[in-house]
Amino acid sequence: MSLNTTFRITAFILAAGLLTSCVATKSYKKPDTGVETEELYPYEKVQMDSTTLADMPWDQVFEDPQLRALIDEALQNNVNLQQAVEQIRVAEARYYRDQMGMFPSLNIGGSASYNEPSDNNVNFGSGFNNVSIPASESYAALLSSTWEMDVWGKLNSARKASLANLLQTEATRRAVQTTLIANVATAYYRLLALDRQLEIVRETVENRKKDVKTVKSLHEGAVVSKVSVQQSIANRYAAEVTIPELKQQITEQENALSVLLGREPGEIERTSLERQDPIDSLATGVPGQLLKNRPDVIAAEYNFRSAFELTNQARTYFYPSFTLTAEGGFRSLETGDLFMPGSIFYNLIGGLTQPVFSQGRNKARLEQSKARQQQVLLNLKQTTLEAGREVSNALSQYQNASRQLRLNRQQLEALQKAVDYSRELLQYGEATYAEVLTAQQNYLSVQIGHVNDRLQQLTAEVNLYRALGGGWSPEADSTSALDR
Repeated sequence: MSLNTTFRITAFILAAGLLTSCVATKSYKKPDTGVETEELYPYEKVQMDSTTLADMPWDQVFEDPQLRALIDEALQNNVNLQQAVEQIRVAEARYYRDQMGMFPSLNIGGSASYNEPSDNNVNFGSGFNNVSIPASESYAALLSSTWEMDVWGKLNSARKASLANLLQTEATRRAVQTTLIANVATAYYRLLALDRQLEIVRETVENRKKDVKTVKSLHEGAVVSKVSVQQSIANRYAAEVTIPELKQQITEQENALSVLLGREPGEIERTSLERQDPIDSLATGVPGQLLKNRPDVIAAEYNFRSAFELTNQARTYFYPSFTLTAEGGFRSLETGDLFMPGSIFYNLIGGLTQPVFSQGRNKARLEQSKARQQQVLLNLKQTTLEAGREVSNALSQYQNASRQLRLNRQQLEALQKAVDYSRELLQYGEATYAEVLTAQQNYLSVQIGHVNDRLQQLTAEVNLYRALGGGWSPEADSTSALDR
């Protein structure tokens, strides 16, 4: 068979493959999860337009310089994020392996043999007893190549599945990064809230020390009883006893934040709760953008795409496989003649393998792939529903925290006046110390509650930012790469 004939046969097989591959594999279509994106935001919107908070980079969302430095440190050193990056490298290697599987293999080799037969190994009859067989030598230098022609799309489906898996790991890394940023910000705000609570308690202790002196003076003037003196002393220690507990909570919060930063436990540099400004824009975007920005939803869809392509690959096992094997080089009995024109040889072999007794195994492989595909489709639906729930919860949390903070401020102002009035009335004997004590306890409780409400508002902003996708939108060329 001439070389031109071989090329014509190969071209015919490839052309047939282009026409028949659509029989074995199916084209990918975006899955329908049955989830209406318009229903993902059941709560009253903060702001609805074509822009979204999720498109803002994290260093624009968080303006505190100390918080920015901590987030940057976490992105560099966090262990979970580093693991996600290593998983990407694993997926990259797998994709490269499957991509290279579509190309022919090429091997270079050489051989040298020497054969010295024994005298008793050959018997030519009684007349040839003294005939000796000469030794023989053989030398060869050759190139060989094997190529499985992807007529039915088996190798291409494996490549697309690996690419989808690679993009899934990248989206998963983005999800880990978004969660990490949110966790660092939340831990930082909690630390600031504890600092503020400790500051309030210390101020309260100093004020109550002054109250003890005042009540003792009033007792000497027979304005209050000795019981009031003891109540004022107890009231002072009731506030002071919470200081060690708050210090312990601060230490634990610093240690927890240190773990997120990938460093040993220690002190955390920080500013104050009063210096934290609300996020300038809380636009959530239109409902359909939730699927665009959520990295976990994108990762779930890439997981489905991978399962879809593996199902395509499973279908190709029912069809014959075509292989081309080529070998050529030099072969000679003498080393001096090895690279002479007369030592050149080559051969080309075309092979076809049709499964005959593997239909049961191939059918089971296909059913397994279909079940896996349906499983990841349900996972995509569940992930989408969870995304809607998180956004709804974050919106509701922000709205309620803002309302609660406004009411708390009004309550705080009223109780502060009550404490001032009760102290004045106590000076003139027109109020009992029990009334002063009640007003002080209520005021301290509401002060702590005000700090918690401010923390809840800041946390709600962080949760909304994370729920909307944390500022990441997928690269446009990632999807197109899967379609090639």
